[in-house]
Amino acid sequence: MSVLSAIPFLKPAQLRCAASSPSRQRRHTLPASEFRCLTPEDAISVFEIEREAFISVSGDCPLQMDQVRHFLNLCPELSLGWFEEGRLVAFIIGSLWDQEKLTQDALTLHKPEGTTVHIHVLAVHRTFRQQGKGSILMWRYLQYLRCLPYARRAMLMCEDFLIPFYSKCGFKVLGPSEVTVGPLTFIEMQYPVQGHAFMRRNSGW
Repeated sequence: MSVLSAIPFLKPAQLRCAASSPSRQRRHTLPASEFRCLTPEDAISVFEIEREAFISVSGDCPLQMDQVRHFLNLCPELSLGWFEEGRLVAFIIGSLWDQEKLTQDALTLHKPEGTTVHIHVLAVHRTFRQQGKGSILMWRYLQYLRCLPYARRAMLMCEDFLIPFYSKCGFKVLGPSEVTVGPLTFIEMQYPVQGHAFMRRNSGW
């Protein structure tokens, strides 16, 4: 599954019908709200949002531009973007990991045989913050992971002040992470994916 959309695209017959009635014409053909996996073509928009979100807080980005492209080329199916009228407003980028704990290598490597989804970054565009979009996107992402047969759990590292946010999303604290980035230290958190019930048919997916 590579495209997850909150509003389905119109079929060709529906488009012709809409075009024949001026009162029903849309000003554009882009969906008002769309969720889909990212592509390498989205890398610039991704990095612009990430840079603004993290540089001002920690002075560094979880993923540099070359790393964004790296993961979007290797495992785009483990990413998810939220687009409003074609504009990226929030995103998640993940990769696979094959060890019990995250190590320094987990920051740059994708392990295709792994069963742990390492969530590298979740970021929301500055003009769309404080609207609950981060929580909604994470919920959709975790629901999506339940449909991937190889995904057994999701893991992430975060600073202390973000623990309440991820706890509300269902993550549990595992303890201090072995990974450090400069002076920054992190807490490792986990979300069990395997064993959860699949999404209901009327969930809108």
